[in-house]
Amino acid sequence: MRAVETVLALVVLATVVTAFAGRLRVPAPSLLVVAGIVAGVLPGVPDIRVTPDVVSLVVLPPLLFAAGEELPWRDLRAVWRPVSVLAVGLVVASAAVVAVVAAAITPLPLGLAFVLGAVLASTDPVAVTALGRRLSLPPRVQALVQAESLFNDATSLLLFRVALTVGLAAGSVSWGHTAAQFGLLVGGGLLVGAVVAAGAYAVRRRTEDPVLETVISLVTPYAAYVLAEAVEGSGVTAVVVASVILGTQAQRMTTARIRLQLGAVYGTVVFLLESVVFGLIGLQLPELVRDVSTTTPWPLQALVIAVTLLVVRLLWVFPLAALRQRRAGGRPTWQVPAVVSWAGARGVVPLAAALSIPLTSPPEHGDLVLLLTTAVIVLTLVVQGFTLAPLVRRTGVALTAEAVRQEHSSARLRLAKAGLSYLDELAETEAAPRFLVDQLRDAWQARLQRISENEPDEMTNLTTAQAYRKLRRQVLAAEGRELDRLFRAGEVSDHTRRAIQRVLDLEHAGLGDDS
Repeated sequence: MRAVETVLALVVLATVVTAFAGRLRVPAPSLLVVAGIVAGVLPGVPDIRVTPDVVSLVVLPPLLFAAGEELPWRDLRAVWRPVSVLAVGLVVASAAVVAVVAAAITPLPLGLAFVLGAVLASTDPVAVTALGRRLSLPPRVQALVQAESLFNDATSLLLFRVALTVGLAAGSVSWGHTAAQFGLLVGGGLLVGAVVAAGAYAVRRRTEDPVLETVISLVTPYAAYVLAEAVEGSGVTAVVVASVILGTQAQRMTTARIRLQLGAVYGTVVFLLESVVFGLIGLQLPELVRDVSTTTPWPLQALVIAVTLLVVRLLWVFPLAALRQRRAGGRPTWQVPAVVSWAGARGVVPLAAALSIPLTSPPEHGDLVLLLTTAVIVLTLVVQGFTLAPLVRRTGVALTAEAVRQEHSSARLRLAKAGLSYLDELAETEAAPRFLVDQLRDAWQARLQRISENEPDEMTNLTTAQAYRKLRRQVLAAEGRELDRLFRAGEVSDHTRRAIQRVLDLEHAGLGDDS
């Protein structure tokens, strides 16, 4: 009963905090962590200990799935080379350097210090996506930081397993076995994710029941995660692969009405889970502090480790960016590397790994690893979370509001012209009654005029004859095809595509059932 009360209290707290975060123009996850810490030190608040299953099995899969669906395949292909370097090289370097630093400044033995380094080596997709939603980053920069956070977990998980073998089980490392284990982690995750995505796609293509589609969509990330872990693959990789594949097929396998419903359901689920998990991160920190010896200078240790992670990231990202810019024939700049370096927040995935550490070492060492992990997560979420938006504005990397509006208006104009062209084809072939075509042409001409004058585009709700509704759906479908063509050609960003697709879906849903 106490757990239920805690979750309900966190949801209420998150609702209030999110409302204030919007007014203060700060990221809600960062403010939630602060609110959780404040609540944790209040008298009468029970001690909170998060269990591994709650984070890794209940919370993580749907949050990863939602983050993966927001990553467009077109932008991912454009950044796969730097993502690969960051997802492997930077993770290994971060784990090694943090291990050395932690062994020097903490009482942890080198083996447990390497465990700590492996836990904190990868950026967190949930935190990075949550922090990045408010920023109008260019598509490639957004794809780079998001894809890195999604795909670097397999490397971090492998290092974590090797560290447990060496540091806790006192075993030896076989490089051949390690390579095979990495192949199983990545390959198993990729295969399971692709199979689960194919199964979900096959089922969702054959049903138009909104309840059934919603259930399948919610179950898919859990199925991918559990099946991958069962074959000793990476559950995180499986969920990410399934979400990216299904995200590219959303327009083909669902109707407009179901897409709107799924968007509302997933928005609610993500809000609730993010509220609980980020609140819990802050809420459990005071209780962890009470379990550690008062003579341990853990705040200084956590600060040094957090700074170490940032310095390693800076020393890795800036040379990589300079090399890519020189190869492209341009001069090295500091703006984009600075944003990419500062966007490396830690969050839910490192916490899940730290919670799963076996308690075979001295209890005080296990408590210290968990405390330092949580403290570094809090530091990155608070410091980088509160300062990322000002840094983006200072660098001038973000797209201006005028540029976003201009791209949106330009795409809407071209879609409206595509709809008018389709109506002209219908008129020439006499494939539809002339009066219906003329009526729709007048409506589309009015829409074209509103867009040209930068007026709000009105949502129409036609309830006339079935033939009129059918014809209007066909025109909307023509606009949808033009939108897909513009996106595939790289003429509009994924943000603009999603915004306009929602407008088309709302219009389509306003026409009622297709029957």
